[in-house]
Amino acid sequence: MAAEWGPAEQWRAALPQHAVLSRLRERAAAPAARPPLIRNLLFGLDGDLFLWDGERSALHTIGLRRLGGPDSAGLSRYQTLMCINPPLFEVYQTLLSPTQHHVALIGTKGLMVLELPKRWGKNSEFEGGKSTVNCSTIPIAERFFTSSTSLTLKHAAWYPCETLEPHIVLLTSDNTIRFYSLKVPQTPIKVIALSDTEEETLTIKKGRAYTASLGETAVAFDFGPLVPVPKNILGQRGNDEVLAYPLYILYENGETFLTYISLLQSTGNLGKLLGPLPMHPAAEDNYGYDACAVLCLPCVPNILVIATESGMLYHCVVLDGEEDDEQSEKSWDPRSDLIPSLYVFECVELELALKLASGDEEEPLESDFSCPIKLHRDPKCPSRYHCTHEAGVHSVGLTWINKLHKFLGSDEEDKDSLQELGAEQKCFVEHILCTKPLPCRQPAPIRGFWIVSDILGPTMICITNTYECITRPLLSTVHPASPPLLCTREDKDVAVSPLRILAESQHSFEKHIRSILQRSSANPLLLKSADKDAAPPPEECLQLLSRATQVFREEYILKQDLAKEEIQQRVKLLWGQKKKQLEDLNYCREERKSLREMAERLADKYEEAKEKQEDIMNRMKKVLRSFHSQLPVLSDSEKDMKKELQTIHDQLQHLSNAIRQVKMKKEYQQKKMEKGTSPRKPSITLSAYQSKCIQTVLKEEGEHIREMVKQINDIRSHVNF
Repeated sequence: MAAEWGPAEQWRAALPQHAVLSRLRERAAAPAARPPLIRNLLFGLDGDLFLWDGERSALHTIGLRRLGGPDSAGLSRYQTLMCINPPLFEVYQTLLSPTQHHVALIGTKGLMVLELPKRWGKNSEFEGGKSTVNCSTIPIAERFFTSSTSLTLKHAAWYPCETLEPHIVLLTSDNTIRFYSLKVPQTPIKVIALSDTEEETLTIKKGRAYTASLGETAVAFDFGPLVPVPKNILGQRGNDEVLAYPLYILYENGETFLTYISLLQSTGNLGKLLGPLPMHPAAEDNYGYDACAVLCLPCVPNILVIATESGMLYHCVVLDGEEDDEQSEKSWDPRSDLIPSLYVFECVELELALKLASGDEEEPLESDFSCPIKLHRDPKCPSRYHCTHEAGVHSVGLTWINKLHKFLGSDEEDKDSLQELGAEQKCFVEHILCTKPLPCRQPAPIRGFWIVSDILGPTMICITNTYECITRPLLSTVHPASPPLLCTREDKDVAVSPLRILAESQHSFEKHIRSILQRSSANPLLLKSADKDAAPPPEECLQLLSRATQVFREEYILKQDLAKEEIQQRVKLLWGQKKKQLEDLNYCREERKSLREMAERLADKYEEAKEKQEDIMNRMKKVLRSFHSQLPVLSDSEKDMKKELQTIHDQLQHLSNAIRQVKMKKEYQQKKMEKGTSPRKPSITLSAYQSKCIQTVLKEEGEHIREMVKQINDIRSHVNF
């Protein structure tokens, strides 16, 4: 059976049985009730998976390309990257640098950067394939975290530039963002203070600031793609364009701030804080007070995804503000006329825990479960992202981004693109994994999450808290199609079938069936916690079964029945159209046969008419010729011919005189020649040059005489005719 699978299915089936995961499962400790932070200890690079082992303070690498083949040695082969200076804090996240040469080991009390070793050898393994490799590590801001015991690291990310030296960006609990270079890991090269008040130094008993209690502290940030900084924000004159990365900073109360960062230059107001950015349409609760994550999709204009702990996702389009926009009192610079605004395109509520229906009521019970959400970009599709939390995994695809770009690039009077954008379906949400299927159960948090996007096939990999590996292929609903090869590119001049054009039209029947089968909810993969002894209550099991049955009935069976009815109705219509088209085809064949017979008859009549026309034309010519010959008055053509004959006669007389003169000259020359042939010796001798000149002159005269004779003969023959 495995031999019939493709390479993607083979490694997906073999990965959960790998030796690394088996050993980690054997010595896995009992999980805590609820971990304080979302973990992500998994990442991939060049077809290899990297999993952080906290007990050994090492990274285990698993080669996906060697899994699933006929050789079973790939299940037991892996490499271990040991830290020369292991971190003293607990690592809850691993983050690969943009240059793919360093890995950030992130914890709440510190951060350390591991440098990946070199690859070589047959399989391009680290240091030729050694089982254990020592790696150098660089502690970041070690003295800062050691001296400030009350500070914690809230968020960390790499500076997105790939051409510069790697830089790491840290957001700490003192509401400050710091930029560190790997060359100078203890001193920040840039500091952005997000709070100017002195309240940060006044802490409560537990070390929490007043601003944190009010939700006025930053919880997350994210970089956008490289863009030119607007002139009004830059605050300088001139035509020089300054490129920088927009940094979006999210506060816990839902406010979003913006600053432009460029480590290559610091010009004017570059690096100063803007905001809070106004959100449209405005909401009383400012779209929630429990914001926890922000993600900027790699597109222009920027699209921000703001997540809250209650499971709400807000898709915001970042556009330039209008003149009548009310600027916030906390604006970074009152002289700035415009700051960008966030336009909330849509709101999505994730089903963190399954909503189970009670036994007496049909409506599902509302759950007050909430947890932090972590947002992940999709490395293959820029219009898709993924959400991980304690209760599972969701995937969200924004299918309206292309229509939005078309609308923004159209004219102001183009209303068609606006209608297409309004009619476009909302985002596509896929509930992939649920680790809290029952209210009485504790969630089984995710330990690692990664998306494999290379030739191995788009696949989601999840590592649970007990090191269970879950692999699921991603749907291709949002992913763009791969570009065709050059050898398979069709000629544009080739005619396309009308049926193919009809099938590929915007309102085709296939798209109609897809819209009917589109599911708004699904049954995710259920994963219970590690407590295997405690049995769930039968009532909750019945509710879970009822919920799954209801979803299958409403989202699968009913929609398939509707699609079946539509297809049957379509088949009936097509049968009727086929019958009518066959009748029309028979009628056209009969008409074609009759037209061919008529064409043959017309061709015969045409030949006869053509022959009669030629006879009539010949007779008319004879009549006209005889008629003109009997006219007493000459016609214009005859007059012209008469003038021409008279001219020829005059020319003949002139030529006859010329011939007479030539003959006289010829006789004279002959006499001279006879006298020249006398036996007496001539008294004059000519040189070779003189004789050559005389011969040339005589030859030319002979040629001229020959031409004149020819003209005379031609004139005689013409006159005789």
